[in-house]
Amino acid sequence: MATTYLSKSLFIRGRQCHKSLWLQKHRPELKDEISDAQQAIFQSGTDVGILAQELFPGGIEIPYDGLTHQQQIDQTRIEIEKGTETIYEATFLQDGIFVKADILHHGARGWEIYEVKGSTEAKDVHVFDAAIQYRVLTDAGIEVSKVAIVHVNNTYIRYGELNIKQLFSIVDITGQTQELQETITDELAGQREMLAGDMPAIDIGRHCDDPYPCDFKGHCWQHIPDDSVFDLRGRGVDKFALYYQGIVLQENIPLGMLNSSQRLQVESTLNQRDQINTKAVQEFIDGLWYPRCFLDFETFMDAIPPFDGSRPYQQIPFQYSLHIQVSPNADLQHYEYLAEPGKDPRRELLDTLLERIPEGACIIAWNQSFEIGVLRKLAEFFPDSREQVERWIENFRDLMQPFKSKDIYLWQAKGSYSIKPILPLLVPELSYKNLDGVADGGDAMEAWHLMNSLDDPAEVAKIRNALLEYCKLDTFAMVRILERMREMI
Repeated sequence: MATTYLSKSLFIRGRQCHKSLWLQKHRPELKDEISDAQQAIFQSGTDVGILAQELFPGGIEIPYDGLTHQQQIDQTRIEIEKGTETIYEATFLQDGIFVKADILHHGARGWEIYEVKGSTEAKDVHVFDAAIQYRVLTDAGIEVSKVAIVHVNNTYIRYGELNIKQLFSIVDITGQTQELQETITDELAGQREMLAGDMPAIDIGRHCDDPYPCDFKGHCWQHIPDDSVFDLRGRGVDKFALYYQGIVLQENIPLGMLNSSQRLQVESTLNQRDQINTKAVQEFIDGLWYPRCFLDFETFMDAIPPFDGSRPYQQIPFQYSLHIQVSPNADLQHYEYLAEPGKDPRRELLDTLLERIPEGACIIAWNQSFEIGVLRKLAEFFPDSREQVERWIENFRDLMQPFKSKDIYLWQAKGSYSIKPILPLLVPELSYKNLDGVADGGDAMEAWHLMNSLDDPAEVAKIRNALLEYCKLDTFAMVRILERMREMI
């Protein structure tokens, strides 16, 4: 029973890859550690699931923690027999398959299953997720009249209290679920037969990340060396096609198969040679002017819009760093903003920028589309500032562009033009690895969420300092990279 016992999540894992399911059942210690980013995704899904219960208020929840599986099953049966209309996390075990239905509601024509997802659409994998629940519940004698996916409606704009019915969309998938039952039967039989044998000889492939990143990837990909075909950036040659032909290292790729960008990456890597188009870089620098403002935003996003005028998963700025140099020989000035926890930061953040950015300044960002997108959303919500924001946008220049266009190509960056690998190559004394706990935008978002959940002033102060140091480095890094670009030409 130990190896043939399945659950909803195990079944979905097995549909993606039988080897992943086998490892989960037989060698779970080989699993990758859950990253903070992945844990944040799990927590967001949990929060969405709890909020979606308000679509059918007044129900009874069957808790997972503190009860054995059998106790959860027994409590579910008791609630059904009592005539409870809505059960959250209704629990069933049938034919060795354990499932918990997010919402089980008794409607006019019978029981209805609602599977809640934090995504903004109903996906194929979600249909299979619901279909295995339909299989178990009907086998358990539950008359299911409807199966639906509940997902976040990303067109909803919040004003005032959350409108739960507008926040969520409900997609009826009853017909699809019923049509999949034969497929479900075949897949279950295949998974159980596989689990009774040795580990399947399944090689790496696109399935490692489709529909979800597999948490055994570190184990299954450990044979892939540095500078492999999978390090190639961008679109072009089919990397898995090369791999299946036995071409793993970049040095073995016939160069005629590669597009110009990937060929540049391979030749630069093999020769360990940087490339610089001095004329193009000079033209880029000549296109900058003073005052120069180096700007970087940090943002957060939630499935549940927190403020008036915000949508699900909208990027909301809570912090910025701004380095300003008003003339070639002037001292560098630094300004920063980090919102206090628990408040809408947008008005105050924008007002401080309006005070600090000189009129007509050249605004420099790394990947300017992100900063411009944030500013446009602010101008949309605060139309009194729209004209000024539009003038700023006209004056943006993207420091990433010379690297993205390969006018500056650093072979050790392996084709990346992110500021994180570029900085230590050009300015070795600076590195994001030296920061305390916040080393990228994902870390910053998680730190902001954590700061908003803590009551300990000392912990809040520690996180606040880490956020300020990280964002300050983002803009100071641009200052120093631009200096190095001048030296290089």
